[in-house]
Amino acid sequence: MKLRWVDVHAIGEILYDRFPDTEPLSVRFTDLMRWVMEIPEFEDDPARCGEKILEGIQMAWYAEWRADNEEG
Repeated sequence: MKLRWVDVHAIGEILYDRFPDTEPLSVRFTDLMRWVMEIPEFEDDPARCGEKILEGIQMAWYAEWRADNEEG
């Protein structure tokens, strides 16, 4: 399955699996973009990425992270 920038939920899940101990909101967008582009299934033009897309990916990743890291 090839991933594109619009696949924010799938990318968020993959990032959580790759970096389970990283708090997603602490990640800079430059690092986030690089990490997405390093996913083997990812194939899209870097020029199609923008802040809004990176925010969506970060929030999807954060939702996964939060589900496993919330107290109580």
